[in-house]
Amino acid sequence: MNPKTPDQTPEGRTRVAAAATSLGAKLRTAREQRGVSLRDISEQTRISMRYLEAIETDDYKRLPGGIFNRSFIRSYARFVKYDEESAVSDYANTTHGQSESAEEDSIKPQRSRIYMDGDATRSPLVTWLLSIIILGILILGVYAGLHFYRRTDAPPARTDNQPAAAAAVAPDNAPPAQTPAAQT
Repeated sequence: MNPKTPDQTPEGRTRVAAAATSLGAKLRTAREQRGVSLRDISEQTRISMRYLEAIETDDYKRLPGGIFNRSFIRSYARFVKYDEESAVSDYANTTHGQSESAEEDSIKPQRSRIYMDGDATRSPLVTWLLSIIILGILILGVYAGLHFYRRTDAPPARTDNQPAAAAAVAPDNAPPAQTPAAQT
């Protein structure tokens, strides 16, 4: 006859499975009964090892939150052949009391106070005036840049020495210039 240890039920199962009350303990027990390592689950489900460890230790604050948590638990349960709906409902029951306020805080939108002066808000008229002033400054900057570009692109202006040199070159249809010696 096979002597039973105090950790076994009459059917031969360990009492750990019956005594597992938390979701993490139930999933760990199911994983161990299948002989699957956390690494295998991580590779097959693409869930990080730290998230799987957090699920097994019922440390749900380390999980990303929201629908990801339910999806991770569902995938984990499916992989170890544990009832998925039961796992998700156990998770909901566990977290409902623990982090109800934490989930509410994560849903509330956060307002940035970096550019705010206390609770004062700016008038729409002031906002429009500032926008027009900034737009005017930008337009003046573009105009000044174009004006500078045109000045540097234009041909150089004549200096005092250039008119004499230009006069020395006569056009083709002009009469030849006479020298004072040729006039006498």
